[in-house]
Amino acid sequence: MTREMVLSLSEADLCSYTIAQVNAMYPDSRPIQVDDFCSAIPEALARLGYCFSHVNNKYFFDGKSPIFNHLHGDQYTMWLYFLSNTVYRQGGDATVCSKLFLLNKALHGCDIFYEVALPKIFLVVHPLGTVLGRGNYNDFFVAYQRCGVGSNHNVYPSFGAHVTLRPGATVLGQSSIGSHCQIAADTLVLDKKIEDGTLVMGPPNQLRYKPNPTPYSLWRKTK
Repeated sequence: MTREMVLSLSEADLCSYTIAQVNAMYPDSRPIQVDDFCSAIPEALARLGYCFSHVNNKYFFDGKSPIFNHLHGDQYTMWLYFLSNTVYRQGGDATVCSKLFLLNKALHGCDIFYEVALPKIFLVVHPLGTVLGRGNYNDFFVAYQRCGVGSNHNVYPSFGAHVTLRPGATVLGQSSIGSHCQIAADTLVLDKKIEDGTLVMGPPNQLRYKPNPTPYSLWRKTK
């Protein structure tokens, strides 16, 4: 059985830490207060812990418990997304959500708007320059640095489970990516349907396809 998540800061200290960062970055006449989002922290941490419990990496899961270190950049990127999205889902102030989103963008160079519905289980890996737009995502989604998910003529892509975007991969428009697919580094998929179990590589008019039969070892095997 997975145990409660191990935190590098207590919930109260994490709340104060995040507030201090937001207010230092955006020192306007409406500073963030404790009541603005600390009620969302338990739910956001629960979502984060569930996600981390599926990651096959000692910095995320030690064999018994998920781990959240506020000084681990990838983890903190995911934390700020989960927090901003949780505040949004709970009907919180849009200004608070925006500041959390912009803090994530400023600290990590990662653009994940708070309204974007990422799956319960996903991972970003040193995601500098990554933009994850309003696609239809499924669990075990991975995005590396410089990845992009966005629209073409206001239509967004969809993803099956176990999809990995390698560095510089971009998926746009009316694209449908099947389960257990990898989009290779610097590959652009535009308005394409990709079948399950496919490795895709190349520019949009010269895409090449190979079988992708091996499950990604990044994820733990869970019952």
